[in-house]
Amino acid sequence: MDNFEKHIRENRAAFDDHKADRAKLWANIEAELPPSKPKTIPLWKSPILRIAASVLIILGISGLIGLSFLNGSTEENSFVSKELQDIDMHYKGLVAYQVQLVHKNEQLSEADKAEFLSFMDELDAEYDTLKLEMQNNLDNELVLEAIVSNYRKRIELIEKLLHQLNESKLKDDDYGYTL
Repeated sequence: MDNFEKHIRENRAAFDDHKADRAKLWANIEAELPPSKPKTIPLWKSPILRIAASVLIILGISGLIGLSFLNGSTEENSFVSKELQDIDMHYKGLVAYQVQLVHKNEQLSEADKAEFLSFMDELDAEYDTLKLEMQNNLDNELVLEAIVSNYRKRIELIEKLLHQLNESKLKDDDYGYTL
């Protein structure tokens, strides 16, 4: 054994030059191994997945039921909102026209116009409150009647003001003709 040990010590540098390629060795070993089947875990046997699926099914069913109830109530709301839109279009046009007549009237002073228009703004604020009540689905028929009444008050006030102005204009014109 002395000669063998002596040979290893003398040629130690030659042994260090040749190192094994680990990747190549592992590839050869792996090629000889039988192919392994991947582990499969059946998902339907997992209790967590069963609970999650049950929750999703319950949420889906309750969502469908909720949507059917909401669709039933939105049909009623759409009818009411359509009716409100029709009322708004009709009366807003009338009020806007008559407010313009008040603005253009030269017989009214600026203070009278401002006072009258501030009262109209108060009626607008009342209208906005009624519109909010309408959206909250409080007694819709009563609220619609109140909205129509609000518009009628505005129109009536404007007509009275314009009628008084026209009467005073006619009285002034009567003094022009004497024989």
